[in-house]
Amino acid sequence: MSSIKLTKRQEEIVQIVKEDGPITGERIAEKLKLTRATLRPDLAILTMAGRLEARPRVGYFFNKDKEKQFDAAAFLEQKVNDYKGHPIVLQKSASVYDAIVQMFLEDVGTLYAIDKEGCLAGVISRKDLLRAAIGNKNLEDLPVSVIMTRMPNIITVAPEETMLQAARKLAVNRIDSLPVVRQKGKDPEAYEVIGRITKTTITKAYLEITEQKSV
Repeated sequence: MSSIKLTKRQEEIVQIVKEDGPITGERIAEKLKLTRATLRPDLAILTMAGRLEARPRVGYFFNKDKEKQFDAAAFLEQKVNDYKGHPIVLQKSASVYDAIVQMFLEDVGTLYAIDKEGCLAGVISRKDLLRAAIGNKNLEDLPVSVIMTRMPNIITVAPEETMLQAARKLAVNRIDSLPVVRQKGKDPEAYEVIGRITKTTITKAYLEITEQKSV
């Protein structure tokens, strides 16, 4: 079976870590004459694929064992539909207070707001709720539609996309969650939320596959 085909820049990153690891992301960026933000998606993908290991305050290591054991093609082929979790939704007319209660009862980091037709209208994060709560005494009167990220500025993923594509969207856009959507009716801009993919979802999928391959 095949392994992940690395880009030229990803191959350069791996080589740098092989030669100089442990090494921080900042040092890698300096060697490639790029910004840390530019390298962040590549480092995230290489770490998820097991080519590199990252340790806080230390840096990146080259992982020889996982390079041998992990068949990245298995990760490439997994579909979002097979791993998506249950989405937590609420009406966009719901109050910020209700959203805070629902978020903590469900123990999630993101809520999805829908309109009267059941279509995705917005995304509400913990940060959105925190900003709204600071200094605001009327949370029961403030609708989430005022604070949410609205369509079309929402990054989504389709059930037929791969987990690698989902991981790339999470890393590139620096977000924690993706709503899994499908078109509703004939309107190309109307989406029904049928699931969610988070960084935790990606990690669990990766661990599941690596554990299967190492048996």
